[in-house]
Amino acid sequence: MRNEGLGSWPARRARKTPHRTALIHDGTPSTYAQLHDRTTRLAHALRARGIRRGDRVAYLGPNHPGFLEVLFAAGALGAVFVPLNIRLAGPEIAYQLDDSGAKALVHGPAHRALVAGLPGRTDVRTYVEVGPDYEELIASAGTAGPVDEAVSGDDTCIIMYTSGTTGRPKGAMLTHANLTWNALNVLVDTDLAADERALVSAPLFHTAGLNMLALPVLLKGGTCVLVESFDPAATLDLIAEHRVTTMFGVPTMYDLVARQPDWGSADLSCLRTLLCGGAPVPASLIATYQERGLTFLQGYGMTEASPGALFLDAEHVVSKAGSAGVPHFFTDVRVVRPDLTAAAPGETGEILVRGPHVMPGYWGLPDATAAAFTDGWFRTGDAARVDDDGYVHIVDRIKDMIISGGENVYPAEVENLLLAHPDVAECAVIGVPDAKWGEVPRAVVVPRAGAHPDPDAVLASLDGRLAKYKIPTSLVLVDELPRTASGKLLKARVRERHGDPQLP
Repeated sequence: MRNEGLGSWPARRARKTPHRTALIHDGTPSTYAQLHDRTTRLAHALRARGIRRGDRVAYLGPNHPGFLEVLFAAGALGAVFVPLNIRLAGPEIAYQLDDSGAKALVHGPAHRALVAGLPGRTDVRTYVEVGPDYEELIASAGTAGPVDEAVSGDDTCIIMYTSGTTGRPKGAMLTHANLTWNALNVLVDTDLAADERALVSAPLFHTAGLNMLALPVLLKGGTCVLVESFDPAATLDLIAEHRVTTMFGVPTMYDLVARQPDWGSADLSCLRTLLCGGAPVPASLIATYQERGLTFLQGYGMTEASPGALFLDAEHVVSKAGSAGVPHFFTDVRVVRPDLTAAAPGETGEILVRGPHVMPGYWGLPDATAAAFTDGWFRTGDAARVDDDGYVHIVDRIKDMIISGGENVYPAEVENLLLAHPDVAECAVIGVPDAKWGEVPRAVVVPRAGAHPDPDAVLASLDGRLAKYKIPTSLVLVDELPRTASGKLLKARVRERHGDPQLP
């Protein structure tokens, strides 16, 4: 087999465990043998449509077997897979298709109207809708043999666009080797087993759902239960129905599940591994799950690292609560000062990451790529402190830091304390202009259901727990905070909406 990339995974799995269930979607299971057959047929069908090595093939749709089939088929051809965020507007989708130069687009039925407006705006020439058209495309390949294409680990496998929290999103080029090494890191550090049954409700078009859960589980030979969208009530039913052993979510998702009326009586005995990322897990949420005998395995990463960089294991989830852990097995992490010398324990610095899972660069952006790396280390732009035991504590995005009267205020530190307030469900702390101090912090808070918090009382609860300059001078109550589909807070949008110093 000349293919060293992800495109060979279905064939390699099928020769080892052909009858084991690979995917379950809408109650319908498919085996690894079936996954291999369908991806092989799809690869031949795409080749018949003119897709060649290096061409980009995009996918727009919710979690569905077709997403993974197109990914593996593109990998078998040496083509490049471009997953698109279903929550983007038409112009944003058109931008990413145009920027990547995608030649083919496979899309879900719900996006038919959006896709109808794309021709003439991009280089896409082949459009396939999931459903009868997609099934006909696969059937059209007949019983063609293996796809004989040499693919190396250094070839680009995926162009995954970053969330684009500021400016235009950039396409992180992730190679076959990047994704494989990340999957190995997950297998080593989470002890995933061959009998895993993973609930994949986090979107596959984001790096965590795909690379931290689905791909490692498929590499190991487990089963992925694909759910098109996250529903907290349905999550408890799905866990019981499919005897789910592992899942991934951001803290908000886990919090919503724990707030369901039947949380206390739900059968969770099958769960073994709860992966969590996107934000630090509040201590109160850790305690809620520990009461049910469940422990979070949380970490820190970014799309450019495929994504895992730091990982906190179950043994230290309480003793090192608030930490993102230590580097993954095949990962190196440094925390440095502005002059790139190592920060002392307890000193805040920037996180640098290096490893075989870190991208080679951004698609079509050599200057941005050069700026993102220093001596082979990826510069994350995130601030952190390392404790005496080597555990890394994420402080905040460096660009989100507030400078008030010459003092640095890291919003995450303030947010963590606000989240401990019983009336606060979500919060974001931003800087607003101030004539005296230059900037002062402002808290933007989503109250818990049924709560009616007094802003002054919430802020008063921080007295004695934070330095005076870190305590927000104002608090705004809102119904929701703007987030990406992966749950990442859009701080720039929060500032746009609530950064006017004239607001109360």
